[in-house]
Amino acid sequence: MSSHVSRSTEEPIREGLTWDELWEGPDKGLITSWEVGRKRAKRELELAEKAERGELPALGWKGGVERELKKKEKYGTLNYLAEWQGLRGEDLSVDLTEEVAIVCSRTGMKVIFTPRSEKYVEP
Repeated sequence: MSSHVSRSTEEPIREGLTWDELWEGPDKGLITSWEVGRKRAKRELELAEKAERGELPALGWKGGVERELKKKEKYGTLNYLAEWQGLRGEDLSVDLTEEVAIVCSRTGMKVIFTPRSEKYVEP
């Protein structure tokens, strides 16, 4: 599989897959995370609106910013980035080898979404 994971919003949400197919495949669960975001956008309109405004709300993955911290940047997971793209109604587009920095529109905090887990795992 390519180092870039992408999927169009035109494609239906997948059904009937096993846990391993959803989370352990070559896409490392990014498609599933994105699909979760798409589903949540339909159920949780306020959360989707926050994401659409460029906010980075708390989700199930590291990367959300509830308040401004002393340190002005932190690291987050690519799964967060994928779910956030789904919440925003965007096509999935994540490179498994690159970091992506996004500044939360509400707090001004910079979050760097990285494939390197040692950057966001607490010691």
